[in-house]
Amino acid sequence: MQEASISCQNVWKVFGPNPSSILEISDDSLDKREILEQTGHVLAVKDVSFDVEPSEIFVVMGLSGSGKSTLVRCINRIIEPTSGKILIDGIDVAQMDTDELRNLRRHKLSMVFQNFGLLPHRSVEENVGFGLEIRGEHGKSKEDKVKNALELVGLIGWEKSMIYELSGGMQQRVGLARALASDPEILLMDEPFSALDPLIRRQMQDEFINLRDTVSKTVIFITHDLAEALKLGHRIAIMKDGVVVQIGTPMDIVANPADDYVREFVRDVSRGDVLPASSIMKRPSVRVREGTDLETVLNNMKSREADMAFVTNNYGRIKGVVTAPQAEASFEDGIQKVDDILQTDFPQAGSDTTLNECLPLIAEGDIPLLILDDSCHLLGIITRKDLIEAIQTDSDTVNNN
Repeated sequence: MQEASISCQNVWKVFGPNPSSILEISDDSLDKREILEQTGHVLAVKDVSFDVEPSEIFVVMGLSGSGKSTLVRCINRIIEPTSGKILIDGIDVAQMDTDELRNLRRHKLSMVFQNFGLLPHRSVEENVGFGLEIRGEHGKSKEDKVKNALELVGLIGWEKSMIYELSGGMQQRVGLARALASDPEILLMDEPFSALDPLIRRQMQDEFINLRDTVSKTVIFITHDLAEALKLGHRIAIMKDGVVVQIGTPMDIVANPADDYVREFVRDVSRGDVLPASSIMKRPSVRVREGTDLETVLNNMKSREADMAFVTNNYGRIKGVVTAPQAEASFEDGIQKVDDILQTDFPQAGSDTTLNECLPLIAEGDIPLLILDDSCHLLGIITRKDLIEAIQTDSDTVNNN
């Protein structure tokens, strides 16, 4: 079994003069408010346990004061946990000395903050390269990593700009590029999009989904927004008063709320009306570049037992779809390049399109629904079977209730 990238085991955080004393008295008979009133201590995180798998997007959601931001800061020890273990690749962060912790923060994980945390007196490229500079990297190595990070977040051409010249959305891109420049295995993202206006926020969410499929990172993403959690997370942990009350996939959270608190969150949520296409889309098994030999495309489909291939240009934008029968027949007829047989009329939708909105788009034909971002990058696909099953499950849940 693959080792968890991050494992929180019975983690507590208590603020106050004698936090250890609270561990002895804090049972289910006293809630957070009562502990504060009786002892003057703040119970921020209570006995939290979960594992995050490599490359998983694990969303921690809760209202203000739920403990979610305190929890994520315990993971990199910006805040010292009172008790429990936090294992990163099997090593307990709480037991690290100063040098080990510094090395962890410089090489293994990066953090993206709500308020961007940028240096206003430095340019975009200087901000992006700041973490590399801190760990002693200079010259061409640093320049190449900065350029690559800027390309990933779409900021090529803005390298020399000052931070005050950028919009909020672009500033958050700089913050994300800075985190990516050091090529960490883990990203800790504390409400990174909550300060943005709704339109820019949605665009950043779409870009994050595209980035998620481009670079393999383990992410803990903090938010107070259920819609954002459902859109971005592979799994979601819901917190209340320092306690994790439910962990599950977006489907689990909506269809099977663990208690009245979660039920109230999702009370008016119909899976088909609220869950976005991104929550059920799957990664296409075969992607090829335009200009690829048709024989190569056929071999890729056969080796992966795929019935179609998705063709993109050099920038990752979708150009068309080729089915296996179509490719086989065309190859036998002497056609050499995949470009000559592309099907360019295909159903498509954005990642935030709801499942019910997706349904009429995929009513006929054998080609799945292609989920694209605003720049026509392919984020994922949804088959008619998967879509109907997802919506039908929602109907069954409603009928059973």
